[in-house]
Amino acid sequence: MAEVRLQEGETLENALRRFKRKVQQEDIIKEVKRHSFYLKPGEKKRVKQALARKRNRKKSRREVE
Repeated sequence: MAEVRLQEGETLENALRRFKRKVQQEDIIKEVKRHSFYLKPGEKKRVKQALARKRNRKKSRREVE
């Protein structure tokens, strides 16, 4: 769980920025989205394969450039 303590003399905006960065590094948002609905095992497999295809296409495009 991400926690940020307000340091002395620090503005609230800076603390909020640090908190957002910490949440992003810990992949909390991604985890919440993943658990927000149930995927059947077959659907989960299809999604995983689609993401792999997308990554491979992106990687091959970068190699061409």
